[in-house]
Amino acid sequence: MSFAPILRDGVAPHALVVAAHPVAASLTRAVMKAVVKSLAAHGHTTEIADLVAEGFNPVFGHADHAAYSGVGPLPDDVRTEQRRIDRADRLILIYPVYWWGLPALLKGWIDRVFVAGWAFEEDAEKGIAKRLSRLKVHLIALGGADGATYDRHGYRQAMHAQIEHGIFDFCGAAVVTSELVTADRLGTPSLLEDTVRTITNSLPRQDAPHVSGNGEVTDDRDDV
Repeated sequence: MSFAPILRDGVAPHALVVAAHPVAASLTRAVMKAVVKSLAAHGHTTEIADLVAEGFNPVFGHADHAAYSGVGPLPDDVRTEQRRIDRADRLILIYPVYWWGLPALLKGWIDRVFVAGWAFEEDAEKGIAKRLSRLKVHLIALGGADGATYDRHGYRQAMHAQIEHGIFDFCGAAVVTSELVTADRLGTPSLLEDTVRTITNSLPRQDAPHVSGNGEVTDDRDDV
């Protein structure tokens, strides 16, 4: 079945896929490849922000604080990341869960990039103005514990409060899908296809295509 993407101003929809994992043979990178392939099959263009390979500095340092305080310019690397997001209709974060949350590299990317004046505005009288309401967000978290552990200790709910509500809702960006892949699911033969489907099923479409999430993608990970 053919698929005709819904165009925005005559331009194909565009996604920024952000991944944070240091190992090439990881489930994180296998999922990233499957997501990019599936989005292309659905008529989306994509850009990959591989934070490890690109050497992004996650430290909110003196230059960042000066920009926050209004006494210095925003660092060039931060502006670059903001422009990447500005070009995208969808932001897709794919990451391993470290200590029941985001890895430091990805958290630092958010700390530095999602700043006042771009992601939101603070006004003493009007409160917070959310500036990313046009952006659709998809989260794929890959955990090393089983689902029962996340539920028993409330980690799943804590991640929802911290990431979905505390970061993206604060900026007005809608989290369309949020998938937590737990250790008890890692042996599932259709894992890649099932994980990718959480995103592709949410895409606006004129037809309902069948896309295999693991057609030519090798599930060659040795960790999450």
